[in-house]
Amino acid sequence: MKSLSHLTRQTAPPSAVVAGLIAVLVGSTSSAAIVFTAAKAAGASADDLASWMLALGVGMGATSIGLSLRYRTPVVTAWSTPGAAVLATGLLGATMAQAVGAFLVSAALITISGLTGWFARVMDRIPVAIAAGLLAGILVRFGTGLFSAMHDSFGVVFPMFAVYLVCRRWVPRYAVLAALVVGAGAASMSGSVQLHDVDVAIAAPIFTAPDFSWQVIVGAGLPLFVVTMASQNLAGVAVLRNDGYQVPVSPLVGWTGATNLLLAPFGCFGLNLAAITAAICTGSQAHEDRDRRFLAGVWAGVFYLCLGVFGGTVGALLTALPAALIAGIAGLGLLNTIVSSLSSALADEDWRESAVVTFLATASGVTLLGIGSAFWGLLAGVVTALVTRSTRKPSAVEQTEEAAPAKG
Repeated sequence: MKSLSHLTRQTAPPSAVVAGLIAVLVGSTSSAAIVFTAAKAAGASADDLASWMLALGVGMGATSIGLSLRYRTPVVTAWSTPGAAVLATGLLGATMAQAVGAFLVSAALITISGLTGWFARVMDRIPVAIAAGLLAGILVRFGTGLFSAMHDSFGVVFPMFAVYLVCRRWVPRYAVLAALVVGAGAASMSGSVQLHDVDVAIAAPIFTAPDFSWQVIVGAGLPLFVVTMASQNLAGVAVLRNDGYQVPVSPLVGWTGATNLLLAPFGCFGLNLAAITAAICTGSQAHEDRDRRFLAGVWAGVFYLCLGVFGGTVGALLTALPAALIAGIAGLGLLNTIVSSLSSALADEDWRESAVVTFLATASGVTLLGIGSAFWGLLAGVVTALVTRSTRKPSAVEQTEEAAPAKG
């Protein structure tokens, strides 16, 4: 019994398991409706939609588990939410076969991006402060969402916040877990959790042979590739680096692309490195030992596999959970990451202005040419740095050092 208990603590520490669960809850509940819309745009039936969820769940689960174990780093993958938004309009009038053809083209391009290493070379040239500002801009809406949810559902979210603060004082490792339990209890007591409409059903894979229509590829496949790389993978790498995980980027992108390529005929439209959900697993709330946080990524993968297997019940289950509960636990789970990313963004005075511009532009949520604010925030920060740093006046310390006589 003692050895079994020790093994459980080593492989399934409560904080890591909960972090993985929250990551999957936040990732799936925040964008599942967009995925459903994209599938329906291509004329997907209920069985087709279940196959999509199965393929996505298996893809995210396999890559999260495999990459986290391989690199001993909390690598969490996700479906491409902005990509699903693009497909919701780009697939209108297309057939399922043409949709699969577009998925395969996008996945092939992502795989090539990883194998050639060009994406890693771009990421290596982005300063830490700008990357941190990018991450803070992505996550800030979840922090403010905590208090917006409190305004709308005070009886559910305020007890979560209060318990979180108390636990942060005495048992910080279990603060998020305690908040989740209290929030679930409060939601159940308020009658906002409706589980009577949830039917358990195992999803079955449906293979669709691809039809490569150039119109659908140009209208959906290429935009899917662009937004996945610019809005998702870029931010995902920023999350890992913000928490000090220097994982080789090319293999991560390559494996997500290759897995996407394999599962595309079953409805896996896009896999990428997670950003928001990954931040839940890379921070101290996932595990006090930084070297053990990879277990949160593994458990996220386990829960993704469960989500995929029971893909037919996902829609009903997600509808049953109150939005306030999800918003509250997401805000609390990401609080430490928001703090650390803002600290990193503002730490270096030379990069402070460009980091703030990155933060503000990203947080604005602006979307241009179908590309989300993460890309435009990064671009705004880089342009700011290029313009201002080239003309920056030396600081008082630098002027003093220049005026000091050289020591021979």
